[in-house]
Amino acid sequence: MMKLFDLHCDTLYKALKEDKTLFEPSFHISIDKGLKYFPWIQCFAVWIPDEIREAKALNLFCRAKEKLDATIKENKDKLFLCKEKSDFDKAEKENSCGVILTVEGGSVLGGNIDNLDYLHNCGVKMITLTWNGDCEIGSGVGVENCRGITPFGKEVIKKMEDFKIAIDISHASDKLFYDVIETASGPIVASHSNSRKICSHRRNLTDDQFKIMKDKSGLVGLNFSKGFLNGSKEATMYDIIRHADHFLSLGGEKVLCMGSDFDGTDIPNDLRGIEDMESLYELFLKEGYKQGLVDDIFFNNAFNFFKDRV
Repeated sequence: MMKLFDLHCDTLYKALKEDKTLFEPSFHISIDKGLKYFPWIQCFAVWIPDEIREAKALNLFCRAKEKLDATIKENKDKLFLCKEKSDFDKAEKENSCGVILTVEGGSVLGGNIDNLDYLHNCGVKMITLTWNGDCEIGSGVGVENCRGITPFGKEVIKKMEDFKIAIDISHASDKLFYDVIETASGPIVASHSNSRKICSHRRNLTDDQFKIMKDKSGLVGLNFSKGFLNGSKEATMYDIIRHADHFLSLGGEKVLCMGSDFDGTDIPNDLRGIEDMESLYELFLKEGYKQGLVDDIFFNNAFNFFKDRV
């Protein structure tokens, strides 16, 4: 049975906004469809849109967390929250979905460092510092006259490292990226970003950025968005392979992961959703990748990173 660890999806946010469940069959991810993989660990992000700020941002997170908690309570045999080391041990032994709760957008903090304590107590394991716009931490990729990290952002980075909450720079501007690298003492994650060399979208990583993350023992999750794969409407699973090939040519064997962006973007025409991750796995093997390397990309790299941080 194939192992799967996915660093990013927007399924929880989509279920909240559309008043549906995590078992919705029309979504890219449904719990029932994903249980064909074992172990399966899924990062569920709570996206904070740029226009939502201060108390409304934290309230959005709270509503998503309540929905997740209720789902877990009603389906204890199918999913559980990974907060402690024992939960990661459980994920290797039980055929259910190990859920990692993440946040996409540092605006969730509302400029209040104490809110990070609350997120930590809720079990949040990773925070994407910005979305495309500005927030109290710094500038995202969509800001023209972008700034780097703010004094508050530096405070957030230090506390995230104290709490072992992964620092995610997907969506960060280049200026913010380099400031974070200078500020952080440990590894950095790009949960859903591809190679700018292969597709010159600003959301993708330059070779220099990838090498820095590799040297700091970070993670980079391959994003399935057509726009970040080849910039066209005709992207296929082979485009995912192209980005993997390039990152591996830079020495990314222990860095590369899956960061699907399921339920948050337009995905390749030959990829329906999580049910087709097995087909992607087989495509890697067909293209000549050794099974051990494919297992690292699909599961082991991310699993070892997060298990070491609890």
